[in-house]
Amino acid sequence: MNESTIASLAFDRFLYLANDPQVIEACLHPDAPVLPPAHVDIALRDDISTDEITPVAIMSHYDDKLGGFAYTGVQAGGRTPIARHAVRQAGIQVVVAGNRYGKGSSREHSPAAEKHAGVRLVFARSFERIYRQNADNIGLLTSTNFALLAQLRAGQSITLEQVLQERDVLTQAILRSGGLLNYGKRYLARSRPQTVADSDKPQTLFEKIIARHVLRTEQTGTDLTPGTGIFLRADWRFIHEYYTGMAAHMLYQTYTAPLQLFDTEKVIAFEDHTSYMHESPAHLRQGLVPNMLRMCQAHRDFVKATGLRWHRTLTEGEALQDDGSNVAGISHAMMAEHYALPGQVVVGTDSHTPHSGALGCVAFGVGTTDMANAFMTGAVRITMPPCILVRLQGTLPAGVAAKDIVLHLLALPQIRAGKGVGRVFEFTGEVIDDLSVDERATLTNMCAELGGFTGIVAPDARTVQFLKERRGVDFELADWMHSDPGASYEQQITVDCSALDVLVAAPGDPGNGRPVASLGETIAIDIAYGGSCTAGKREDFDQYHAVLAWGLQQGLHVAPHVQLYLQYGTTAVRDYCVQQGYDQVFERMGATILQPSCGACANCGPGSSTDTDQITISAINRNFPGRSGPGKVWLGSPATVMASALAGHICSFSQLQKQVTTGQLPV
Repeated sequence: MNESTIASLAFDRFLYLANDPQVIEACLHPDAPVLPPAHVDIALRDDISTDEITPVAIMSHYDDKLGGFAYTGVQAGGRTPIARHAVRQAGIQVVVAGNRYGKGSSREHSPAAEKHAGVRLVFARSFERIYRQNADNIGLLTSTNFALLAQLRAGQSITLEQVLQERDVLTQAILRSGGLLNYGKRYLARSRPQTVADSDKPQTLFEKIIARHVLRTEQTGTDLTPGTGIFLRADWRFIHEYYTGMAAHMLYQTYTAPLQLFDTEKVIAFEDHTSYMHESPAHLRQGLVPNMLRMCQAHRDFVKATGLRWHRTLTEGEALQDDGSNVAGISHAMMAEHYALPGQVVVGTDSHTPHSGALGCVAFGVGTTDMANAFMTGAVRITMPPCILVRLQGTLPAGVAAKDIVLHLLALPQIRAGKGVGRVFEFTGEVIDDLSVDERATLTNMCAELGGFTGIVAPDARTVQFLKERRGVDFELADWMHSDPGASYEQQITVDCSALDVLVAAPGDPGNGRPVASLGETIAIDIAYGGSCTAGKREDFDQYHAVLAWGLQQGLHVAPHVQLYLQYGTTAVRDYCVQQGYDQVFERMGATILQPSCGACANCGPGSSTDTDQITISAINRNFPGRSGPGKVWLGSPATVMASALAGHICSFSQLQKQVTTGQLPV
């Protein structure tokens, strides 16, 4: 890559991802009129997610075929105005959007699709961390400098150095190398762990863990100042089937077969997103199952060729092996149940990898190229992030759960404005002390929705108890495993949890949180879904069971017009529910029980909507347009989802109990 790469762009072909679909269509029209000059404002779409840039249904592709699907899920004015191949056919080379561009899933398919469609440069007011790093890794340029956009609109050329000026030194070097794999092959073969001397200044727990895992390379040192690019040695690296084929494709283009992975014993492959592809409305409707089968085969071929540890999809009714070799479930939930330990670094190809931060480790999501590079070199790239301290004070009111806390945080103006993007969220306070590890995992998991790099909770006696009871691990906390008094934080957020209410998030974005009591209208539902990594844990199922068992005692049943789905996060959760007798209550209440895996959360299983008019109440972590089908998705806690299933409309458990007591809901 060089300066002429930018100077040679055809600057008359811009795509403005605007709120007005007519602006988008004008950009794509072959005879488009001249767009407004640089000084004229266009109302740009904020919060464009990777689900919109590349809908999940096309993720079986991992080569130039992706270019035909770029932006086909982007919504504007209630429509999806960008047709298949439209971006490539229009010759678009510069894309412009608003705040928090690329939020959501860590899928590298999104910047890859843009690049394959011919896009060379993306401008946005702000970018989500994983999206932008993925773009860097494959050589797709990004910028928040709208002064450069104005230059281009005025017919002037810009240089690569101008684009790179806002980036850290490591990112600049990677982009000049043409991407991360080329950089890694050249510079990281001799990387080595570098012990950082104990700091004289107070440190956060995150900083302490990073200091114990940082690598010194030819291009990077051990400076842990926020904004500095560094490499880490991870304790665990994991990938799932949506990314393995792409990673293999990249590696075989860069390295000579047979591949020799770095420390193979610390790499884990999961097959967790395609368990129900034969029953997935989206995959069946679009005839995608053959493509998904080929994608899964590519995953299995790579696992076999490299000798990776593999957790595969269970067949229906398959019993667990005595040695536990076929335990299964959602990758990041499995990491917390079987692998991650306090003080470790865990990286995975999923934006919800921070799930394991509930154990007091640094866990974060990366893209396919990052993981492919880490497979070969053992080095994981990060830009050192600043930390936000979240104090959860007071006492949680009855019926208010961790999901309600995170929906409250997501609705805060500073979070909606992107002030949490790329930050570490450290959770502390009286409420954290009382929360179980499962509930803490809801908070750290949904740091992905907060825009954060990761979330972390300092390990304590509850952590030690979790490891002993769930995993049989006798773990001793080290003296350093806490943040020091006086440690520096970029921001501090204090929440009086005593004042919190039960919340739901309206369709379109997890940040659309509001108290259930404030809805003011009856919102009838068609689907109630409980499951996913965020809400498929033991204590989530405790909440599902508590509401349904109460309803059964009252003579209630799931509302006739509602389909109720419950999906376990892991085999351990499933077996726990069977041991507790929960499964009998679920079946008596008419719930459709789904085996451990991702499902409707990623629009890849039963429970997804099939019609735009359908309304879902779901315990999953995100409700971006198209995320769980074409319908509208409300988010809520496990108890709220179950109460709504019984009532037939969105309500909290306490509201349901009141409706029954007062006779508003006949039994």
